[in-house]
Amino acid sequence: MTTSPTRHDSYLSLKGIQKRFGGADGFTALRHIDLDVREGELLCFLGPSGCGKTTLLRIIAGLESQTAGTILQAGRDISTLPPMERDYGIVFQSYALFPNLTVADNVAYGLVNRRMPREQRRARVAELLTLVGLPERGAQYPSQLSGGQQQRVAIARALATSPGLLLLDEPLSALDARVRVRLRSEIRALQQRLNITTILVTHDQEEALSMADRIVVMNQGAIEQIGTPAQIYQRPATPFAADFVGKTNMLPATVDSDGHLRLGERRLQCTAPPGCCTDDTVQIFFRPEDVCVRGCDQQGENVLDATVDKIEFLGAFSRLTLKLADGAGASVPLYADLSLNDMHELRPSAGDPLRLAIPADRLRVFRQP
Repeated sequence: MTTSPTRHDSYLSLKGIQKRFGGADGFTALRHIDLDVREGELLCFLGPSGCGKTTLLRIIAGLESQTAGTILQAGRDISTLPPMERDYGIVFQSYALFPNLTVADNVAYGLVNRRMPREQRRARVAELLTLVGLPERGAQYPSQLSGGQQQRVAIARALATSPGLLLLDEPLSALDARVRVRLRSEIRALQQRLNITTILVTHDQEEALSMADRIVVMNQGAIEQIGTPAQIYQRPATPFAADFVGKTNMLPATVDSDGHLRLGERRLQCTAPPGCCTDDTVQIFFRPEDVCVRGCDQQGENVLDATVDKIEFLGAFSRLTLKLADGAGASVPLYADLSLNDMHELRPSAGDPLRLAIPADRLRVFRQP
């Protein structure tokens, strides 16, 4: 492995990566993946189980070979190099620590293989254990540590050789919720302090949104969308990205003769996507927190009448499940997140009528697949 590579705007570049299992008639795990990872960023592969995110990470690490495509790291073609000749550190979901070695020896494992002198090793291990908040734990064994502490040791071991790339394969999924939240902020702060290019694989949306500089949303071996957390959440590019990340309202609407949309008896201030024809069915997407319930005039923009079906108290807000009137998306529930102040003022109950409005700039429209 090499250290301190020459700076590249695109530190890691994947071109045309494909992966098939079982030959020409087998299963296609990855379909022509093109991706550039910027130096110093934390990029997240996000998607459901089986979408190909872990397979793609393993191909980058050389633990799996691609069927087609090339990988460049800091300008060097690593497409066919074995793992030991690639410049990365990796942290697995299962920690993968050696139970018969002390914490210090686990961290030093890669340094021993590189024949680093003993005193330099000790200094490097002490530096790393301090970095991950475990300066006094070097003489203990993994079984004497909590899950969160073991994962910190795994991170320290991955960083020991000063790699140019850090790969994190669902590193927090085995931890309980409170430890997971604390450790993800620690990992993010550490990554930013070291400015190390990092790829994180996860199926946890909150983890991806809170940690990543950019998110790669994957589905069935393909990339659905690449963007910042705000872009992915607020401006999803596909129905899958809209539905997978966060809570979603997705209502069917009809294209009017002038290209606007109609939801039941209501005409919406929203235009159909290019290529749609009159009477085509489209999908309208918006978030529950986009729904407005104050000052909704009958003649206002995108005003709808609904009935409260269910109320869920979720702490800082309550989520209302609504049924729309006038046949508007009658078979599809609509969700609205109301603040504590809104709930206190309106005091809604199941069965109550509720008038709501959806700002036009919050609506996104997708053609029916």
